[in-house]
Amino acid sequence: MLNLKAEALRRYIIKKMNKFYITTPLYYVNAKAHIGHAYTNVACDCLARYHRLLGQRVHFLTGTDEHGQKIKKSAEESGQDIQVFVDTMADNFRKLWGRLNISYDDFIRTTQSRHKEAVKKVLSVLYEKGDIYKSSYEGWYCLHCETFWNQSQIKESKGLCPDCSRPVEEIKEENYFFRVSRYQEWLIGYIKSNPEFIRPQSRYNEVLGFLKNNQLLDLCISRPQERLSWGVKMPFDNKYVTYVWFDALLNYISAVGFGSNEEQFQQLWPADLHVVGKDILRQHAVYWPIMLKALGIEMPKTIFAHGWWLVDKEKMSKSKGNIVDPFSLADEFGVDALRYFLLREIPFGLDGTFSRQAIISRINSDLANDLGNIVFRVLNMVEKYFQGTLQVSKSIPEEFKEPLEEIEKNYFISMGKLEFSSAAESVWKFINVMNKYIEDKKPWAMKKEGKDEELAQFLSSLAEGIKVVAVYLYPFMPQTSEAILRQFGLEGLIEHISFSFARWQKTSFGKVKKENPLFPRIDVD
Repeated sequence: MLNLKAEALRRYIIKKMNKFYITTPLYYVNAKAHIGHAYTNVACDCLARYHRLLGQRVHFLTGTDEHGQKIKKSAEESGQDIQVFVDTMADNFRKLWGRLNISYDDFIRTTQSRHKEAVKKVLSVLYEKGDIYKSSYEGWYCLHCETFWNQSQIKESKGLCPDCSRPVEEIKEENYFFRVSRYQEWLIGYIKSNPEFIRPQSRYNEVLGFLKNNQLLDLCISRPQERLSWGVKMPFDNKYVTYVWFDALLNYISAVGFGSNEEQFQQLWPADLHVVGKDILRQHAVYWPIMLKALGIEMPKTIFAHGWWLVDKEKMSKSKGNIVDPFSLADEFGVDALRYFLLREIPFGLDGTFSRQAIISRINSDLANDLGNIVFRVLNMVEKYFQGTLQVSKSIPEEFKEPLEEIEKNYFISMGKLEFSSAAESVWKFINVMNKYIEDKKPWAMKKEGKDEELAQFLSSLAEGIKVVAVYLYPFMPQTSEAILRQFGLEGLIEHISFSFARWQKTSFGKVKKENPLFPRIDVD
């Protein structure tokens, strides 16, 4: 009996280690999706696909945040019933993720019953524990951020919201508060003891500096129903609804079964990676860990806060009229070209400047000149010289050995650090080696001199190299990888693709069939 328990435990540990639970933030549905939302989800999708290629059980969660005063106001301004409004806006995000080929496993909405029931359970547990209490509040409130501020904070910001610089209103009312101040020293200690908990390093320093230099105030987590009815009702006082941020953060556990499916929750929690924008780091790196600590739930392994895409050095916003629509970009440049640009252009974690010129330059140089060129040339030569038939490659060309070793080393290290640009760069070095290999070996001269066997092996080696590239690029550009493999007669490979196919091996290619160029050059004129 003891052995059976030990075996069950061993299997559980193996299963636990072999999972990868990744989340995006929940997107607030007061406005349509923009390029910043697309950036986060494309990055998470790249990681999810990467971990699936590693053979891990991936659970990729995204969704929408649909409660709060701003939502109610936006619905009223649109002239729609509030439920119809949030349904429409949530559908906008779903359509975008479909357009960008986002392979999420679950889409949670905070208006779903599974989420609301989990929120009520958390509130009840913390209330009974004494971590939630009722008190009167007098201070300043920002509707845009749905956040309370004290007098000193407003004074420092010259009467405006410290976060968004919009006007605030003075409010005096009774509310329920969460005792975050009780856990401040614990959180400081936890962050110090877990250097990978908040990434990149600049955000780690930012959060730790904030906690060391500021006394946390208990968080107001309710709104009177007479002022706001659109939200999760407090289970112990139906005159109040839950503060939208307290409500929304709980999606990470409600979606995987907290309070409803304990077996699933134990299998998937803790989250391996929360990916968020830097503007919501404090909620995720301060309030969220404290909420989990108060509940006695294990911490997520890593919270990563990436930078913003800027337009003319300014953050995108509706008021400035500089929102970039990802739907139109995908239509104009193609989904995979957009995905590649977002992941390749800037180091993940830093701010980047968005422009159409930058996308066009990246497409023309990397995708058309380099990747598209090598694929089209090899396909064309195989059809022209050997009627679409490839031999099995006998050995790795000497010129390929070093760049292939570099990919195996740097690609995996870079992806583990969320350095997408560096990972792609290691693949591109090999692509450029193959392009140079063609110029150096001059296959057209081989054909002219009647060296058919040498030419056949030359093309087989290039096809094998292109197959390797297609596997490594799959997390970045899945449709492009599928198109490459299909043209080389490897359609079935995409159904069970893994990094085992990225090793040099004697691949039996099917009939080669050249299609249109993957990425035609864009005329800048």
